[in-house]
Amino acid sequence: MEPVIYVGIGVLVLLVIVVGAFLLAPSKRRRRGSADTVTASRGTTTGTAPGEVAAGDADTAAVDEQPAGASAPVLETPTEPTSRLARLRDRLAKSNTTLGRGLLTLLSRETLDEQTWEEVEDLLIMADIGVDPTTEIVDSLRERVRVLGTRDPQALTELLREELVRAVDPTMDRQLAVDPLEGSPRVVLVVGVNGSGKTTTVGKIARVLVAEQRSVLLGAADTFRAAAAEQLSTWGSRVGVETVRREEGADPASVAFATVERGIDEDLDVVMIDTAGRLQNKKGLMDELGKVKRVAARPLGADRGIDEVLLVLDATTGQNGLQQAKVFSEAVDITGIVLTKLDGTAKGGIVVAVQRELGVPVKLIGLGEGADDLAPFDARGFVDAIVDG
Repeated sequence: MEPVIYVGIGVLVLLVIVVGAFLLAPSKRRRRGSADTVTASRGTTTGTAPGEVAAGDADTAAVDEQPAGASAPVLETPTEPTSRLARLRDRLAKSNTTLGRGLLTLLSRETLDEQTWEEVEDLLIMADIGVDPTTEIVDSLRERVRVLGTRDPQALTELLREELVRAVDPTMDRQLAVDPLEGSPRVVLVVGVNGSGKTTTVGKIARVLVAEQRSVLLGAADTFRAAAAEQLSTWGSRVGVETVRREEGADPASVAFATVERGIDEDLDVVMIDTAGRLQNKKGLMDELGKVKRVAARPLGADRGIDEVLLVLDATTGQNGLQQAKVFSEAVDITGIVLTKLDGTAKGGIVVAVQRELGVPVKLIGLGEGADDLAPFDARGFVDAIVDG
């Protein structure tokens, strides 16, 4: 009996082994097949010739390359600069109602005594106009009110308007030097500290120029900030403008040189160069900015220089912005100012103060985050927005 039992157990064990082997075989085959697939994929990738796309990378490549016959990306159509002014004036009026209404309220008092005029001075100084311009405005306004002897609100409003217009100085040349030249592009260098909206401003100016039917090339000479070149390229690509860029940490002057050189070769209208957000209290960095300007001018020849050097200032920084402006002007000879964020907590008077300090005009103002929220500065329109706001 015992041999029969042993034989039965042996048969049972054999069956278990055979069944187990049968069940495990597909799993091994699946694992082997998976391994073969990975190996084949790696081998294909390694052996792919330059410019070809490996089978395993097809999905990734589709993001970077358009399939044959695919339509080109739709470019944005920038708003015409002149059509922006009315919309921006409305925004400016809303941001400066405190100044305009405060002044008119003071001037409409029954008695314009010494205390009232001191309050007028305080209000103008708080608006970042500056002490010297404020003194001139108040002295002139006070004398005219005394001579005319008027207390009519409408007449006082017009007197205030005239004094503010005179302070903003409508006679300054606010045109960008971007009119086409024969044989070479106009070159615009844009400088400013980090956080002022400098790179964004370069992109917005490019939109203005494209709207005016000008051919534009951008240069990403801010090679110290990783995202700067990508940000600039994105702005340009939205309106069909290319960007010259190098690897992070490259020599900024070489980028500027290459950009201008390409602009000449391709007979473009305007070349714009974005620079690093310099710390105005670092002399070495400011010296390097001067180098960028000098090197960028070399392809233009001995008789040409950079056509425009725009300083981008955050209007909300007030007197700190003035200190920045002084140092930048010493390093690269500023020709124009772009005031950004003028719709926020900015007081508006910074326009007068910075022009007086540098002796150069505010040429463009930014009043929002939108792509087309940048427009040429108009002195009379600016004052009207303050007084009538």
